[in-house]
Parts: sequence; structure tokens; C-alpha cells
Amino acid sequence: MAEAKLLISSRNYSSWSLRGYLLCRLSGLAFTVVPVAADDPQARAELTLNSPTIRLPSLLHGEVTIWDTLAIAEYLNEIHPEAGMWPETRQMRAHARAISGEMHSGFVALRSSLPLNMRARRPGHRPWSGARADIALIQEIWRDCLEAHGGPWLFGGRPTIADAMYGPVASRFLTYDVALEPPCAAYRDHILAWEPMVDWMREAAMEPEAIEELEVD
Repeated sequence: MAEAKLLISSRNYSSWSLRGYLLCRLSGLAFTVVPVAADDPQARAELTLNSPTIRLPSLLHGEVTIWDTLAIAEYLNEIHPEAGMWPETRQMRAHARAISGEMHSGFVALRSSLPLNMRARRPGHRPWSGARADIALIQEIWRDCLEAHGGPWLFGGRPTIADAMYGPVASRFLTYDVALEPPCAAYRDHILAWEPMVDWMREAAMEPEAIEELEVD
């Protein structure tokens, strides 16, 4: 089968594109990243949260095209079961799927008030109350997983799909100077030091486009 392509909108601004990339790296799939032009209407709608559906990132693999992030995760898990993208036990897999789904469909206040901006740093930024509630819940999810499985990843000694789903949140917490409990701060730093995250952040720093709506003060 031909090498896969991952279509993305932006490295700097797109949390969904980052998730797709982390999932592909986690699976061991051979793939290339293909950015869609920043002025593409679909790409801009995804980045500014003005689209009811998200078609980027899209994974093109032979005759298969997948665009939903969790669908990409499940597809990669099927074609590369040796990668162990979900945790080992049924109970852990159920929990990992639940918190991954929660990240996939929830935390709207966090998304809208703290948009992903990997290049930016906003020291002293104060999130509004809705976002603070989301931050508290995410910390509860992280803390419960880390306590139950011993870290350094959410489900123990290796990264899973759940960690890829929460990867962009770690970047948001860095950008907006979000104060975290020590275990959650350590987990944030562990994700940010993950090789695929480091590679993505390096590329994001060189991305030329700036989108005014996402440059939150």
C-alpha cells in the first residue's frame, strides 16, 4: 500500500491536526504531512470553530480516507495492533475510550476561550469561569489516571490514544500560563517533551501564517 498522507490545516492553530499527527506517530504508520492552504474555506472554518463538522485532519491511506480524529485512531489501531495504541486491559481500554470521547466532544468553553496557539505565550492570562470549570475537570481526569496507573502517561508506562487526545491541552496550558496541581503539571511537561510533540512544535514555530481571530490576548 502507498505511503499515507495526513492532510492538516495548521500546525500552530489546529488542535485536531495535532491529534491526527500524534496518532499517526503513535501507530508507527509511514506517512507524510500535507498542509492545506490557510485560505482554504474548510481549513479556516475548522480553525475558527465556524464549522459544524471537522474534515481536517484527513488521513489518506491507499483507497481509504478518514477525517474524524477518533475514527483515525481506531483505523490506525486496527492496521497496526502491534503498536498497542489502547491500554492492555478491557477495563483500562473502556476508561481510555471514555476520556478520549469526552475530549473529542466536550470542553467547549476551553476550546473557545483558549484557542490553540503553540507559538504564543500569555503570562498571567486569566481564563473565564466556563474555561476554569473545564480546566478543573481535565485535571481531575489526569489526576485519577495518574494515581490509578502510576504514570508517567495516563495509563502507565507508554503513551496511548488518550494521551494523543489530550496533547493539545498540554500546549494550551503552557500558552495561557494555566496553574496546575503538581502531578498535572508534571504530566503536561511530560507530554510537551514527547518526541512527536517536540517535532510538531518545532514546525509550528516556523509556520508563516497568522490568524487574527486566534491571537487571543
